[in-house]
Amino acid sequence: MSTVTVNELGEVRISDEVLATLAGISAIGCYGIVGMASKRATDGLIELLGMENLSRGVKVTTHGNEVTIDLFIIVEYGISIAAVAQNIIDTVKYNVEKLTGVTVNKVNIKVEGVRV
Repeated sequence: MSTVTVNELGEVRISDEVLATLAGISAIGCYGIVGMASKRATDGLIELLGMENLSRGVKVTTHGNEVTIDLFIIVEYGISIAAVAQNIIDTVKYNVEKLTGVTVNKVNIKVEGVRV
């Protein structure tokens, strides 16, 4: 799916993949996050993704021009998970709304692991 913005000059369509990439880039820049996580469908193992696969650790659901973003992350050991999660939520919501003009309803954080 994609979000559509229409004005007198035409329309702008932003795909979910673009929104996922923006969310992944915003999240990975936050303090306390080691990386994005992805579950392999074959065996259910969680793997740490590199910088080239940031959108694979993100699930975007669109409802009209409103977006829900699910982030699957791995956090650094010894850091407050609640503080890291709140920072990621605020940063991702702000950046995606500022760069695309769509409304972000929710940013859900799913902590898949802790790394030393």
